[in-house]
Order: sequence, then C-alpha cells, then structure tokens
Amino acid sequence: MNLNQIVSMILNTLMRKAVNKGVNAGMGHLGKGKKPAGTAAKTSASNGQTVAQSKAGRDLAKRARQAAQVTRRLGR
Repeated sequence: MNLNQIVSMILNTLMRKAVNKGVNAGMGHLGKGKKPAGTAAKTSASNGQTVAQSKAGRDLAKRARQAAQVTRRLGR
C-alpha cells in the first residue's frame, strides 16, 4: 500500500464521520425544534406545536437515525 492510498483512506474515514455527525445534528435539530424563552410549557414553537407533536417529531428523527445506522451496517 502506498502513501497515497493510506492518506486517501484516512481522509475518507474522517469525511464519513464528519458527514454522519452533521446529518445526525440536522435530524436532531429538525426533531426538537426551538422553544421560545417566554412561552408556556404547552407550546414548543411559534407555529403552535404541542408537546405531544414535538415528542412525535423527536421520535421520528430517532427512528430515521436508527434506520440510517442499520442501512450503513448492511452495506458493510
């Protein structure tokens, strides 16, 4: 194995990890939403989502992450 292949393998691994972290962060951000500071506990965002809807979104994001993880494992 030459130096070019080793460097390429290391860079591919680092890029894969960075992209996966970015995707997971983005899915988490979409699932959680943002809570305004002065609102009541019943609503979680300015669009009027209830706590149950926010939880459902987080659960959906979690399932999407798990599905992505399973597909990555199957691809190996």
